Amino acid sequence: MNGTAAVRRAVEWLASVAPDPAACRAEWGQRADGVALLPAGKAWDVLILPGELGHATLAVLRRCLDRMGPVLAGFDDHRLGFFVPPGTAGRWLGTGVRAAGRGTWVVVPHPGRRWGRSGGRMRWVVPPDGTGLLTDPVLLEIAMHEAVAGLNGT
Repeated sequence: MNGTAAVRRAVEWLASVAPDPAACRAEWGQRADGVALLPAGKAWDVLILPGELGHATLAVLRRCLDRMGPVLAGFDDHRLGFFVPPGTAGRWLGTGVRAAGRGTWVVVPHPGRRWGRSGGRMRWVVPPDGTGLLTDPVLLEIAMHEAVAGLNGT
């Protein structure tokens, strides 16, 4: 599948959780920052890790997986949000990890927009591919433990 088709599928997948998918697609096009507010808990939850741990965890996952679920970076890369299956947020216990699940909203950039660190407050580190692929929370937890061990030099 070419990049344009993948972006189109990702747009449809993300917009499908919006109360009004057409309005969501329009919002991405109309807003200067190219973001829309989407409800978590329908097709995905988001686990939000602090930047240093998030980047180290992402590095571990990239070494272990051929494909992974979407990952957002926000606030100048001080936080990374890993898209995980719905319901994960309600069961997740972890110090320093925030969880966005049912009843919360997430600022989501258009999947076809790639900003560097200087443009936009939210960007995709791993954009969605439109297939619904999410990060397995068990693998994410294992990767976090591995990342912490690496950060602590053990």
